[in-house]
Amino acid sequence: MQPSLFATLLRRLLGVRRRGTHVRASLWAALATLVVLLVGSWLVVPAERGAPNASITSYPRALWWALETATTVGYGDLYPVTLWGRVIACVVMFVGISLFGVLTAALATWFVSGATRELRAAGAALRQAGHRGRADAAADAAALHRRFDRLEELVREGRGPCP
Repeated sequence: MQPSLFATLLRRLLGVRRRGTHVRASLWAALATLVVLLVGSWLVVPAERGAPNASITSYPRALWWALETATTVGYGDLYPVTLWGRVIACVVMFVGISLFGVLTAALATWFVSGATRELRAAGAALRQAGHRGRADAAADAAALHRRFDRLEELVREGRGPCP
């Protein structure tokens, strides 16, 4: 038997300990949005039933309305006309907009963390190259000092190029 969507989401939410906080936040936001969409759809039908000019009269229509409201598409084909329907619409809109904000922030964090890792690796390579460069320069300077010391010794003994 296939696990339900809720069971899969819950297992993912609880099993992301090794992942970043942005992944957990995104999954929690998606789960909360799904719950608000389902509950909002379920609540708006009785709130709108019997109202004059009501267009949200069945659960499938309410689910479509909640989805287009949360995504801020708002085609205008379905909209609440009662006070309680509009209150539910405000909650669905707020949660939908919040979800997109969290997802955008998580995506930005993912990109930035990748760039940060690359910058840290480049910085480590640069530091290592600097250390190697300093070690090579110190070895070259020591070799030059030995050569100059040898030249000075030869000059003192009178065997050098200078008279």
